[in-house]
Amino acid sequence: MINSAKHSLLLATLLGLSMSALAQTPGIDRKDTIGYVIDQRDNVVKSGFGLCWRTGFWTPALAIAECDPDLVKKPVPAAPPVAVVPPAPAPKPAAQKVTLAADALFDFDKAVLRPEGKAKLDKLTDDIKGIKLEVIIAVGHADRFGSDAYNQKLSEKRAAAVKTYLVAKGIEPNRVYTEGKGEKQPITKPDQCKGPKSKKTIDCLQPDRRVEIEVIGTKAQ
Repeated sequence: MINSAKHSLLLATLLGLSMSALAQTPGIDRKDTIGYVIDQRDNVVKSGFGLCWRTGFWTPALAIAECDPDLVKKPVPAAPPVAVVPPAPAPKPAAQKVTLAADALFDFDKAVLRPEGKAKLDKLTDDIKGIKLEVIIAVGHADRFGSDAYNQKLSEKRAAAVKTYLVAKGIEPNRVYTEGKGEKQPITKPDQCKGPKSKKTIDCLQPDRRVEIEVIGTKAQ
């Protein structure tokens, strides 16, 4: 019992001295060392086995690397940056515009496809098999002979006849759009093809009687 009391007294004395030295010595951070016994030289007091003496204030949160390295949180190394590979750009749609003369597709003043016209459309459908089709736009045109309303209707019928044939060849109907421009967009110049209706004038105006077909799609890889 006497030995136990002496031991407690000795420990209390050591604790008191270390706490007093800590309080009086400038430059020591009490938050870092309050859990351990410190001597007059600001060193942590250790046992003969190299173990640090802990004070009654010690908690795992007050552990220092010198005494309890396993309890001190080590900084987690930052993960190496992950290289971001930009996605490959999507292939741009390829546009192909084809102008088919009306005299090859239709007789004069008609909207019924001729055999020569069907052959040209057959070639067109073969040519577009190598692309992922998005849309086909068929625009019909007419020459200046006839009224505006009549030529508008005629140009629309010609574009519709082209769509009907392309759909029959396997093109999806919702992929083909038609439009008629009537006589509003002639190719011939105003000083060309003058005079009343005649074979010569009709032949001169042939470039105006046309169907323009624009194919838009993505080329196959």
